[in-house]
Amino acid sequence: MELRQLRYFVTVAEEANFTRAAARLHLAQPGLSAQIKQLEHELGQPLLDRSSRSVTLTPVGAAVLPLARAALEQVERITHTVDEFTGLLRGHVRVGVISGAAGEEIDLARVLADFHEDHPQIGISLTENTSESMYAAVRRGDLDIGLLSIAGDPDDDLRFEIVYDSPIVAAVAVDAEGFGERITLPELCVHPLICLPAGTGLRGLLESSCAAAGLSPNVAFEAAAPPLLIRLAAYRLGVAIIPPIAPEEAARLGVRTVAIDPVMHGRLILAWSAARPLSPAAKVLLGQLRIALKSWKAAIR
Repeated sequence: MELRQLRYFVTVAEEANFTRAAARLHLAQPGLSAQIKQLEHELGQPLLDRSSRSVTLTPVGAAVLPLARAALEQVERITHTVDEFTGLLRGHVRVGVISGAAGEEIDLARVLADFHEDHPQIGISLTENTSESMYAAVRRGDLDIGLLSIAGDPDDDLRFEIVYDSPIVAAVAVDAEGFGERITLPELCVHPLICLPAGTGLRGLLESSCAAAGLSPNVAFEAAAPPLLIRLAAYRLGVAIIPPIAPEEAARLGVRTVAIDPVMHGRLILAWSAARPLSPAAKVLLGQLRIALKSWKAAIR
């Protein structure tokens, strides 16, 4: 008995016709009939009743059919397991991250180094870009995993895990005058603003919040990472729009933070496609990233 004979038998049973089954299997009908007869000969019992135009199962065939299907499913699982193991040995993972996210707190380089040490055969590509670009790349399948910033929830075509969800704040020079502990969105738009470039999650959050209020933000300076935004604010070039930082850290950098009213919540998420399965290599790296990011979240609480 051969596995292909079981597959042929199951196909004929499903089609109830040798001609259709042969077409589905891309075989000549005489060859298919011969293989089924050989299987019946080895089993010592007829499996199919050929007495009418429509092929039907004999009582023995009806009993054998679920067992044949189960055997084929088990073989498919074995093949899938071997494929996963091969993919884990020789795969390639493409990771995207927003500028400034992979710093000392989120030590992405350490995670990638540990992964490479455990799986030296797997190639890794790392791309730094805007959230908008990486969001599209994950959806297209150009990236396996993205660490990106968004204003709300992603669409259903992405799976995600929230790294942090925090109010966005304004940063002004530590000795800047005319600023209290809070600033409204209309008041904020009066000042020259220092913000991340278009296409970033933080910039999108600012622009969508202003548009909802009928306002237009005056972005005078753009920089790719929050540290430079803070430095520009410290030199009194405008008001920086940044993720929250500790008061002592802000003072060390020459700024103080001001709460924005209404609150704008920014999110940093780890995202991957919901439309296509991750490769075995990408699954393992995703697991290591999730563990590392959970440790980071616990440390900042």
